[in-house]
Amino acid sequence: MKILIIGGGNMGKTYAKSLLRAHLVKQEDLMILEKDGPKANTLREEKLGVIHTDPTSCLNVADLIILAVKPQNCPSLFKTLRPATDPQQVYLSIMAGVTIESIQRGLGVEKVIRAMPNLPAQIGLGMTSYTASDAVTRIELVLVQNLLNTTGKAIYVSTERAIDATTAISGSGPAYVLYFMEAMIEAAAEMGFSSSEAELLVAQTFRGAVELQMKNDLTCEEWIQRVSSKGGTTEAAMNSFRATSVFEDIKNGAKAALARAEELGREE
Repeated sequence: MKILIIGGGNMGKTYAKSLLRAHLVKQEDLMILEKDGPKANTLREEKLGVIHTDPTSCLNVADLIILAVKPQNCPSLFKTLRPATDPQQVYLSIMAGVTIESIQRGLGVEKVIRAMPNLPAQIGLGMTSYTASDAVTRIELVLVQNLLNTTGKAIYVSTERAIDATTAISGSGPAYVLYFMEAMIEAAAEMGFSSSEAELLVAQTFRGAVELQMKNDLTCEEWIQRVSSKGGTTEAAMNSFRATSVFEDIKNGAKAALARAEELGREE
């Protein structure tokens, strides 16, 4: 199978490196289409497959095409690609907000899979949801799931609305976590720790808490109760959070992200 990645940016490179590292594709069977000359040269130096700058030299030989470009670039991209597309090709899009129907209409194809990865995919700890058009076969879907799993974990969802919801939770989620971490780092600095000490304290605390939650059957609330003691320090912090509605604010933030994801889809 020959795979073409359109777009040699961060996510395009992430998939190229992950596929090669997992031996899902041979170097000579992986292609990247990157129109920017200097960036294309950099990709060649990194030996990330066969690098092309013109779609006519690679699109017609690809079995799976990964669309890893910015959503605002898709109208011009569709116009360029459409004359050379093949009905048997499978298109995997990671463009936020661009619907399966829009891709089908824009490219004149039927086999479209839409996925939403997140930033930790760059270090193999990503979370990706994906869904597909009816024309995609089970074998093709399994192949793509294996591909997505090379960057972390992937789950199939039955509707595109779930893709938008994933955007709001795991897609934007790393920013929520980092925002909370930043507040704790600043608090630690105000308590007298150096910047490096504050970052280590907070980063290791988050890492340990996540590992605890993932490796045991207890819920988050049950873990909170284990950490808290009557009249203790954790209870004081939790009481402060509850008094200022931090819990509801986080949920409302995620809902605002979902509303914007759906809005982007309508705009597109």
